[in-house]
Amino acid sequence: MKCTGGRRVALAAAVAATLAGCTSCTSSGSSQEPDGDRGASPVSRTALRSAERSTDRAESARVRSTTVMGTELSIEADGALGWGDGLTGALTITYTGGTTAEAMRRLGITSMQARYLSDAYYARMGDAFAEKAGGKHWIKYAYDDLEALGGGGANLADQLRNTTPNQSVKLLLDSEDVRKVGEETVDGQATTHYSGTVAVADVADAELRKQLQHAGVTTETVDIWVNDQDLLVKKVEKGRTANGELTQTAHYSDYGVKVSAERPPAGDTEDFRELLEKQGGSTS
Repeated sequence: MKCTGGRRVALAAAVAATLAGCTSCTSSGSSQEPDGDRGASPVSRTALRSAERSTDRAESARVRSTTVMGTELSIEADGALGWGDGLTGALTITYTGGTTAEAMRRLGITSMQARYLSDAYYARMGDAFAEKAGGKHWIKYAYDDLEALGGGGANLADQLRNTTPNQSVKLLLDSEDVRKVGEETVDGQATTHYSGTVAVADVADAELRKQLQHAGVTTETVDIWVNDQDLLVKKVEKGRTANGELTQTAHYSDYGVKVSAERPPAGDTEDFRELLEKQGGSTS
C-alpha cells in the first residue's frame, strides 16, 4: 500500500523535529547535584571562556549522543559535524523508543542517515519508506523554507544552524551559579567537570535565547567535562520543554576531523516544502 500524502507530511515533520533534536541544546534540570560552593568562581569562568574559544576554533568533531524527549522519542546519533562555515556533516540516527519511533517502525524505519549542508539538511529514510513514498529515499529540508513556515519551522532552522558543541559552554557563562565540580576521568581522558543553572532570560546570545524561549524553556542546567586542551569531551543536559522532559548526553572526540556531506541526487529526493504545498498544509 502506498503511503498517503498526509502521512508523508506528518512523517516528514516528525523527522524534522528528530534532526533538530539531535543537535539542539534545549533543556533544564541537572545530571547530578554537585557538592560544594554554588557561588560563581572567577577561575571557573576564565577556564570556561578558554574552553568556549578552543572548542569554537576546532571547527569540527566526531559526535555520539543519546536524546530522550519525554515519551515521544528516544534516539542515538553517531557521526561527525563541522561548524566553521555553518553547520555541515553527517549523522546516523537510530530510533530506540517512544511513540514517534513506534510510528516509524511501522513504516519499516528503525534508523536514518542525516546530512547537514549550508543551505539545507537531508534525511535518508531507507528502502521501505521509498516503496511507500513514490520511490524517493531522501527528504530535503531547506532552512529558508522552514523559516518561511513560521512557528516551529523557523525554530528548527535556528536550532540547526546555530548549534555547536561550544553552545553548552556559552550557556554556562550566563549562569549565576556556575561552579567547578571536580576532576573526573571521561572517555579515558582527565577532565574538569563544571555545572550550572541558566535562566533563559539571562542568556546573552540573542539567537540562542530565542530558540530556548520558543521551546518553552525558562531555566536549564548544563554539565560539561573539559579536557586539558580546553576542549569539550562530554555534556549532559536535562530539563523540561514545551514538549515535555528532555535529556541529552553527547560525547565529542577527534576535534578538527575532516567533515564532508554530499548533496543527495535530486532524482532521489523529495522536497519538504513541495510536499507541504501538495497537501496545502504547514508545520506551524
